[in-house]
Amino acid sequence: MTFTVAYGQRDGSPARLRLAGELDLGTAPELNAAIDRLLAEGHRELLLDLAELTFCDSTGIAAFVRGDNLAAADGGWLRITGATGRVARVLQVTGLAEVLRHEAEPADPATPAAS
Repeated sequence: MTFTVAYGQRDGSPARLRLAGELDLGTAPELNAAIDRLLAEGHRELLLDLAELTFCDSTGIAAFVRGDNLAAADGGWLRITGATGRVARVLQVTGLAEVLRHEAEPADPATPAAS
């Protein structure tokens, strides 16, 4: 299976990278390059969507930690969302599921809830 990194951003939201396929020793440099490019462009909040990621080895885990460390050095962060199956299990076992978990902004209590 191949690996792809797709970039997208909506106004006022973190830069989003959608990962698909297998993240391993051969493909992690592609993710590192995408993270480096976004940080060089001034993005400080990075959200990695892992919903289509089917495999992640220790090299992929290292890429997530590296990205978070680089973003944090400039006052930002890297978060993950959407992991399922084996990828979710690896993130749980390593503790990154909690450390890098993306949580939506809390609702403003002064704003009426949509019905």
